[in-house]
Amino acid sequence: MLDPSEADGTFRPMTISPQDAPLASVARGLDQRERDILDFERDWWKATVPKERAIRERFGLSRARYHQVLGGLLDRPEALAYDPMLVRRLRRMRETRRRKRYARRLGFEV
Repeated sequence: MLDPSEADGTFRPMTISPQDAPLASVARGLDQRERDILDFERDWWKATVPKERAIRERFGLSRARYHQVLGGLLDRPEALAYDPMLVRRLRRMRETRRRKRYARRLGFEV
């Protein structure tokens, strides 16, 4: 990880502080496949093939099953510790979609 806190705009490697050490150990609770899914979700837009095809080729999962697994990962503290920015962004997106869906069911415009 890089820390952009240098005044001259240069980046320096971040170190894990003692208070962050428990988060790093929690992130180790993910297996390789789960880490691969989070890594893929962070970088899929760089792929030259459609996302659904990349999911099938890389993980051997249907799009629906992939999103079920990803949704379960988003609720785990290990995933949050592994990639906090990605997990928080995906949680926000999920919550936004959920609110819109419920508003439509109740007849409200969002």
